[in-house]
Amino acid sequence: MKYIMFEDFSGASVPVIFPSRINFDEMREQMPYTTALSAGYITLTSEGVRCHGQSKSLQLEAGPEDAAIIQAKFEDAAS
Repeated sequence: MKYIMFEDFSGASVPVIFPSRINFDEMREQMPYTTALSAGYITLTSEGVRCHGQSKSLQLEAGPEDAAIIQAKFEDAAS
């Protein structure tokens, strides 16, 4: 799976996770958010979410806090 971390209109980080067969730049074109903060690949491990890699087309890489942000979004959704 791939992801792009966007900044929403209030300044919060919003991850968008999508299948690997979709190109980063194609997904970016579909999103209304003006700022893409980071992008890469997401893997679920026994310890939780792991973010790694980069998007060459967007010239962004996985951010150090991305995994924690995505993990928190999953935990909020489960509540």
